[in-house]
Amino acid sequence: MQIPRTWRYCILLGSLLLLQNCAAQTQIVEDSVNTVTRENLRFYLYYPENYEVMEEEDFGLLLFLHGGGESGGNLDEIKQNGPPKLLVEGKQFPFLVLAPQNPHKKKWWNTQAIMQLLDSVTATNRVDPNRIYLTGLSRGGSAAWELATQYPDKFAALAVVCGMTPLPYAHWIDKKMPIWVFHGEEDEVVSVDESDKMVEKLKKMNYQVRYTRYPNVGHNSWERAYTTDSLYTWFANQKRKK
Repeated sequence: MQIPRTWRYCILLGSLLLLQNCAAQTQIVEDSVNTVTRENLRFYLYYPENYEVMEEEDFGLLLFLHGGGESGGNLDEIKQNGPPKLLVEGKQFPFLVLAPQNPHKKKWWNTQAIMQLLDSVTATNRVDPNRIYLTGLSRGGSAAWELATQYPDKFAALAVVCGMTPLPYAHWIDKKMPIWVFHGEEDEVVSVDESDKMVEKLKKMNYQVRYTRYPNVGHNSWERAYTTDSLYTWFANQKRKK
């Protein structure tokens, strides 16, 4: 019995489609790989003057993340701004200050590496895990926001200076953690709109947010923010709320 010509075409077309589907399926392979990212983080660690005397006392710790200008160079460069600069000038803090350096001139902070460093320093020193504070400026401010969203159970307080914000993920931040944001109104590097929108969203969700918006100040708002003595008193008064 002969198969009609139209049937033969249908059978041939169906066979070709079946072969194409089988070929496509064989190109999709399930696999996995364990990855390890290594980072060489150099850092400064400051101890309060009474750290050795008060041997039974646990202390708070401030993690400071510098901006892009201090990335990838000499470690001494991170003393140009923020708490490290104040320490060089003789200021004393009631808590430890951990100041790592981003080893990459044109890369974002490796936040996983920062957390490994922080955990190591915390484990090998008398640090109260409920009094770990976080701050950063510019690129470091952006990393501080990222850490607050990725590790919401870690920090007792957050202060960000002119950093880019993770606006869509603001709700990932711990609602019990106090936040202080600083930005210059004339910032042409990271627009003040970044902080405006983030603060507005956080306040709508009833977060504890302070906002210091400097008129006639550009990107270097950190010069005023980190010389605000009440900032460090504010940090020292915070403790994680469980």
